[in-house]
Amino acid sequence: METIKDKIRNAKRIVVKIGTFVISRSDGTIDNEYIEELARQISKLHDKQFILVTSGAIGKGMKELGLKAFPRDIKLRQACAAVGQTLLMNAYHDAFRRHGLKVAQILLTNDNFTNRTVYLNLRSTFEKLLQLKIIPIVNENDCVSASEIGTAFGDNDRLGALVASKINADLLIMLSSARGLCESQGKAIKVVYEITPEIKALAGKAGEFGLGGMKSKVENADMVTQAGIPVVLTFGKGKNVIANVFEGAYDTLFLPKERISSKKSWIRMSPSKGSIIIDKGAREALKSGKNLLPAGVVNVKGNFAKGDVVDIIADSTVFAKAITDYSSEELKGVKGKKGKNITRSENLAIL
Repeated sequence: METIKDKIRNAKRIVVKIGTFVISRSDGTIDNEYIEELARQISKLHDKQFILVTSGAIGKGMKELGLKAFPRDIKLRQACAAVGQTLLMNAYHDAFRRHGLKVAQILLTNDNFTNRTVYLNLRSTFEKLLQLKIIPIVNENDCVSASEIGTAFGDNDRLGALVASKINADLLIMLSSARGLCESQGKAIKVVYEITPEIKALAGKAGEFGLGGMKSKVENADMVTQAGIPVVLTFGKGKNVIANVFEGAYDTLFLPKERISSKKSWIRMSPSKGSIIIDKGAREALKSGKNLLPAGVVNVKGNFAKGDVVDIIADSTVFAKAITDYSSEELKGVKGKKGKNITRSENLAIL
């Protein structure tokens, strides 16, 4: 039987999330020597596929614009990102080219994952790039992403988690300023068997140049492990940090749950457009792998269209998420009655 050490050593498709602190110097600008070191390590691991989720565009833009402090104003931050993204990609391109590797830029917003047609096209792009032995360099499209219009990820921890879970990665490596998830006494927890409320309570706050923090990393590790993918969190500034992970040298490992299909993973992590409240009989039917029928629906909340993702609620708890075959208005007219499927079992993910 394959052990978790074997799974990590034999991981074929790896997403590496590179934190702001890791890729930055103390003044917030980008460390080109670190990018060179990443390229060197990855060039030696030629039997694996890598996708890099990187921060750094804002830091590059800061230096180009002569700014001394990290911009908190969102418009100035977007301007820095617009200036810095090309410079950041040039740094990756030049470093990887020196080691015989090609890279491709992929800029994403949250909408690229929530619209299933767009997501499937995006996944095909990733597959083709990896088939061509090209390393995707992924960043948030900060120029058009804004939290107030719902397109921002909030931090690249979430972006890394979404990429890993939605392209069927074998492993997510989070390179961080932290030396793993630590207990209250400051000692790193080597293995997290389950992400409980107690584990989440150990999280800290964001750093000076980052928007994430340990809380974000634990929450997103929870998302990825729920999809059946192990997550490694390790201090990113050390020598050979990526290569060492495959030999078991890392700070904290979050163990995965049972692997689920990419479609069910997509359903789990997509934002819900509304809710369907079901009775106990329908809940038991869903748990046994059956389809959801209108007869089991008690109530409908929100406005959603056919094909949207909705919460399935039983006993006042979100029990599952599903792609619905009815709009909210159509469902209100048939709830409690006999009829066709509201959702088929393959379009439902139990939480």
